[in-house]
Amino acid sequence: MLISGIMNLFIFNFSMKKFLFKISLYLVGCVILFAILGSFADGNTDDNYMHFAVEKPENIILGDSRGSQAVLPSVLQAKLHQKFDNFALNVVESPYGPIYLKALKRKINPDTKNGIFILTVDPWNLSLNKTAHRYEDFPETKSPLNTMYFYDLSPNYEYLLRNYTRSWFKIFTERADKGRSNTYLHKDGWLEVNVNMQKDSVATREKNKIDIFYTNLSKKQAVSPMRINALEDIIKFLKPKGTVYLVRIPTSEKLTKLEASYSPDFNQKMRSISDKHAVKYFDFSSDAGKYDYTDGNHMYKKSGKIFTATIADSILFSTKTLFK
Repeated sequence: MLISGIMNLFIFNFSMKKFLFKISLYLVGCVILFAILGSFADGNTDDNYMHFAVEKPENIILGDSRGSQAVLPSVLQAKLHQKFDNFALNVVESPYGPIYLKALKRKINPDTKNGIFILTVDPWNLSLNKTAHRYEDFPETKSPLNTMYFYDLSPNYEYLLRNYTRSWFKIFTERADKGRSNTYLHKDGWLEVNVNMQKDSVATREKNKIDIFYTNLSKKQAVSPMRINALEDIIKFLKPKGTVYLVRIPTSEKLTKLEASYSPDFNQKMRSISDKHAVKYFDFSSDAGKYDYTDGNHMYKKSGKIFTATIADSILFSTKTLFK
């Protein structure tokens, strides 16, 4: 009986070790597989990944999706001879608030001393739902900006584990080498959007964006003192590191009129902040008719190149004026 029990125990232990060994091989194989798949992450992976997979910048563009599509770092670099990073996401994930400031502190090169910072502002990225009274109610609490710690890893497995919800095989099969997606996030943070620009297609998108989305949004939200304060906090953080510029990007005439009705004193608020903190405010909202838009809100990429050159020229002019 004793010998039989010992033999059974030996067989059980041997079988368990064999099982654990196989499980270990399986787990190691899975880790290696996911590591390989994650290494293919790029601008096609999603609309945010590349913001967390590049070196920490010294010159930064902030804002929402209006800024992410209309301001091209490559054009700024050509004119201002400095590398830029577009760290604008969208109105839900990167409105001005304490979470954006926290993310900015992790994103920026801590040794920055003579940076150029372009803060794109509009009534929407400074608004908040009328029922939101606590920071816990801010929509960006669910943004990657609220949870991410590492912003300069490539590949960034932290981002993929925390925020990528699709099959990781998609990272490989839909990589940029196989063809860029309609929304492609460049390494410098510019979100390139390719859509049908025929008049009827643009009109349909504009109707959905303005007549439905923004019209409904204007009834639920209001420009928020908490967001205004957060914008000022970001300016205070950036000023010792370089020069801050506030920029209002133009939109279609229809959306411009809606914004004027929604927040008639918006430009006055921005000029007040500009004077208070001694930063330049470039208001291009009256230039609506000079550019093409994919949906009335976002500037088409060809227009974005022209508009970004205008920003750069305004910065150069203001710099020359300052040192006269």
